[in-house]
Amino acid sequence: MRVNAFEVAARYVYPAVRRRIVEILRSMGLSQREIARLLHVTQSAVSRYLSMERGKSLDLSRYRDVDSYLRKLALEIASKHPDEYCIHALLVKATLIVLARGYACRIHAEIDPSIDPKRCKVCAKILAKALESELRNLNEYKE
Repeated sequence: MRVNAFEVAARYVYPAVRRRIVEILRSMGLSQREIARLLHVTQSAVSRYLSMERGKSLDLSRYRDVDSYLRKLALEIASKHPDEYCIHALLVKATLIVLARGYACRIHAEIDPSIDPKRCKVCAKILAKALESELRNLNEYKE
């Protein structure tokens, strides 16, 4: 079955980004209800992220640069209370960064065995230019 990068992003990466944001907000002492209100989702959705029923395919805490970036986003969300469109934009940008860094390649190859992550650099090539300044700033989070 052919699965493109956008399907991987929508089904696996975006939920993993949201799950990590939920985990970070929870570690900051926020309740599930508060997190739901901040992210414009239901308390039930927050519960499913915390219990690993959603977004479990990709553990973004393993990638120090992305995890630091998501921690910064969580702080921004907690302090500024952005509207749902801004939240969505922030999560989409984080999703694109995960794709550009190649962190979703393993999952993509598992879902679609015809994908060879060593040869396929589609996300990195296309998204790296579009996200050039974001990726440059992300490099400061590596250490």
